[in-house]
Amino acid sequence: QVHLVESGGGWVQPGGSLRLSCAASGRFFSIDAMAWYRQAPGKQRELVATITSGDITNYTDSVKGRFTISRDNAENTVYLQMNSLKPEDTAVYFCHAKIRSSGNYYGALYWGQGTQVTVSS
Repeated sequence: QVHLVESGGGWVQPGGSLRLSCAASGRFFSIDAMAWYRQAPGKQRELVATITSGDITNYTDSVKGRFTISRDNAENTVYLQMNSLKPEDTAVYFCHAKIRSSGNYYGALYWGQGTQVTVSS
């Protein structure tokens, strides 16, 4: 069984920073693309940032220049460094990954449980 577990959420004032982490655990061969999504109250879940197995990154326009996605393949972990946070960044942040295992050779999609990020004064 494969699991994704996020950590690092919390409350921060506007202009502050937070770093989210998401670790994959269980029995698997490899992790392909990893990503962070977020869902604000009353809104659809949106893609925030992605990173491929070759460390190619992509960001939604609203976070470009403020957020940085990275990964540590040895630790099976993806990070989201969030700087210059704004109230509109308030949301539950979800980790997402495509993971290959003996039961899913071509990869299956997994979600973490989500971590709350609140930006307010």
